[in-house]
Amino acid sequence: MQRTNLNDLVAFLTVARERSFTRAAAKLGISQSSLSHIVRALEMRLGLRLLTRTTRSVSPTEAGDRLLRTVGPRLDEVALELDSLSELRDKPAGTIRLTSTDYATDTILWPKLAPFLRRYPEVNIEIITDYGLTDIAAERYDAGVRPGEQVAKDMIAVRIGPDIRMAVVGDPAYFVKWGDPKRPQDLVRHRCIKLRLPTYGGLYAWEFEKGNRELKVRVEGQLTFNGIAQMVNAALSGFGLAYVPEDVVQQHLAKGRLKRVLDDWCQPYTGYHLYYASRLQPSGAFALMVDALRYRA
Repeated sequence: MQRTNLNDLVAFLTVARERSFTRAAAKLGISQSSLSHIVRALEMRLGLRLLTRTTRSVSPTEAGDRLLRTVGPRLDEVALELDSLSELRDKPAGTIRLTSTDYATDTILWPKLAPFLRRYPEVNIEIITDYGLTDIAAERYDAGVRPGEQVAKDMIAVRIGPDIRMAVVGDPAYFVKWGDPKRPQDLVRHRCIKLRLPTYGGLYAWEFEKGNRELKVRVEGQLTFNGIAQMVNAALSGFGLAYVPEDVVQQHLAKGRLKRVLDDWCQPYTGYHLYYASRLQPSGAFALMVDALRYRA
């Protein structure tokens, strides 16, 4: 038997329930003659009369009544399910996986994501801390967070934070014993707290800039970490100098717990960006998250 179009069944059910071609046509938004043609074509395909027509009324036949009782509720269920799907479109939901550094997570992502998650309780966000330039497609991440200059050209990048300025800091007592470095080159004679970054193939070389001069200094020291917070704690405990984002140590500097040196050699650089594959078709939840994270100066 030829496959019946669901629209034809909907047309029949509407007529059978309304008991009128005129009212059913108005409800479906089509002409009465078109509706009559649809129902007759359905009856011909089934080889059964579904409606009894008189000049004053329309009523289902035995076959029509059976179709009304059995197929009608099922189509109603389909309609309800489709309506529930449209609610998902209007009510963002799902899980978004991100990879980020601990610094970017603490200072940029979390302050913006906390109100976002309260507003959209059906959205779940997973953040994995990683200092490597993770292949987000291979690792099944929806997006990553990195400084702008580290984002590959084939990715879509959305700025989510201001420019970043680094600071060389240490416990004031440390400088009493070891003195202040006057130039970046002097750091090789100081105890420094090192940072291990996979993206740099090992230990991070501290980067400085002044005018047209750019310097990278490979420092030495007793401690090595792969996280910013641990470096700050070590500097506060007097274990040497740390090279960290200035906003992380602003309060410590203001209260005199840390002292800053080589300030004129620490120039701002491009802030953090959210990046994701250009071929990605963003979900409603993802698009809303991107807008919530977007940096607005």
